Amino acid sequence: MQTVTAGMLGATMLPHVAQYQQTALATPAKLGLQLYTVRDAIKTDMVGTLRRVAAMGFDGVETAFWPDGVSLSQASGALRDAGLPVSSCHIELPIGDHRQVMLDTAKAFGATRMIWHGWPEDPRYSSLAGTKELAAIYNESNRFAKDNGLRFGLHNHWWEYRNSVGGTYVFEVLLDELDPDIFFEVDTYWVKVAGHDPAAIVARLGARAPLLHIKDGPAQFHPNLAADNPDPMTAVGQGTQNFPAIVRAAKGHTNWMVVEMDRTAGDVFTALQQSCDYLVRNGLARGRTPVPR
Repeated sequence: MQTVTAGMLGATMLPHVAQYQQTALATPAKLGLQLYTVRDAIKTDMVGTLRRVAAMGFDGVETAFWPDGVSLSQASGALRDAGLPVSSCHIELPIGDHRQVMLDTAKAFGATRMIWHGWPEDPRYSSLAGTKELAAIYNESNRFAKDNGLRFGLHNHWWEYRNSVGGTYVFEVLLDELDPDIFFEVDTYWVKVAGHDPAAIVARLGARAPLLHIKDGPAQFHPNLAADNPDPMTAVGQGTQNFPAIVRAAKGHTNWMVVEMDRTAGDVFTALQQSCDYLVRNGLARGRTPVPR
């Protein structure tokens, strides 16, 4: 195991690139939306919200958790009617009763990528032994997923890239301990909050990062930061992130750029439309309908 510094993980941010055409991929990754972003709207009007997401230009969605009273069948039907395929699903760890829930979720949405959402922070991440214990649980979850024709991945917050156990970042311990076919959905925002360069992490992971969470905002760590009540985020392209660099790093192995906003200061749909327009117009992602340049 290698002891690392923030610089080795990529703490220095690259300058923004003016000529986006140089960054655009020949075939950009698809543009998706993590439905947690519109959780409040889904509670009041699920069908209308999903149709609105499709009309914005998103090519698909990543599911989270549905309101009480909404069945998987109802949710999948609403997505189908809106013309929104499912790129992946955020799930609870598939252990105990949650194993069948994962299988039911995958079947309902026709998805094969199941992702442990990673919240809240597990206290075992505070020690090397605890981190290895969690890695063993993730490996067990991966074996169950594979046995059922599914892929298992992890979504990060800031603590995996900020917490150090025995002089080594939690993320590094996980890389050493996890089965190599467990993939990472890199939340580029939380990586930056932790003090690292998201593009460097994405480039390092290569094919193990088939999906990225794309979000923007101040991306600053402070002691009162909370994953369930973070600083308000901005539309993609209006904050501190260097998305041209991130997209370059993802070239050739990332299939989905999944926009997510945990919290916004203004209207979430306005911010989502601005995000979609920014990413598609600049060739950083591919939406369902090309946005006029």
